[in-house]
Amino acid sequence: MFSKLFGGGGAAGTDKVQVIDPAIIRQWWEAGSVVLVDVREPNECAVERIEGALNLPLSSFNPARMPAVEAGKHLVIHCRSGVRCGTATGQLLAAGYDGEIIRMRGGIIGWKACGGPTRSGA
Repeated sequence: MFSKLFGGGGAAGTDKVQVIDPAIIRQWWEAGSVVLVDVREPNECAVERIEGALNLPLSSFNPARMPAVEAGKHLVIHCRSGVRCGTATGQLLAAGYDGEIIRMRGGIIGWKACGGPTRSGA
């Protein structure tokens, strides 16, 4: 169960959680079909972030603050390397979130490795 929640597969008996390659997420981002949530801390986002990502730091993460996801868009959660987004996903599921959740494999490090653009400033 732990490996499913925090590793590469689904999560805790649900098929609503997927870990997706950042290159695919970048295509969604370029098409405007993603709601991107960054669970890194504000000081990390001040150094570098993905344009349009909403910062909901894991240290104060509240599933009730998760933005609404329009039909046809994907909720993608990311962090630095892909670990903290697993914790946030677990919190969302525990709170009863029933929509699809995408975790970005490799976090912002993976995003940059596939050529995804970043910018400085929060």
